[in-house]
Amino acid sequence: LESGLLLVTGPFRINGVPLRRLNQRYVIATSASVDVSSANVDKIDDAFFKRPNNKKTSKGVEQFFKRGDGKKTPTKPRQAAQKSVDTAVLSAVKAVPMMREYLNARFTLTKSMLPHTLKF
Repeated sequence: LESGLLLVTGPFRINGVPLRRLNQRYVIATSASVDVSSANVDKIDDAFFKRPNNKKTSKGVEQFFKRGDGKKTPTKPRQAAQKSVDTAVLSAVKAVPMMREYLNARFTLTKSMLPHTLKF
């Protein structure tokens, strides 16, 4: 992306990671690779991830204590982009043996594990 952030996806169907921007500091490089050149990400840029600007209004006492459901759903363009990118990535993942299981596996670091010394 133009801002220098990385565009990552799970794909959502495999491990539940949606399309999102991520700083390079939070990524651990591995030797595993998947050719995702078939995914069309031309329309996805930093403006795509901008949240809608909701103007704040003064709230009364009832509005202040009213509890919303708190559930946020993705917008229609975001759902369409997720679906189009995921179909391309899933087809590329199927071409690499054991890649689906690799992406589905849970990964955690402990105190004694140093990420720069790990070999994937």
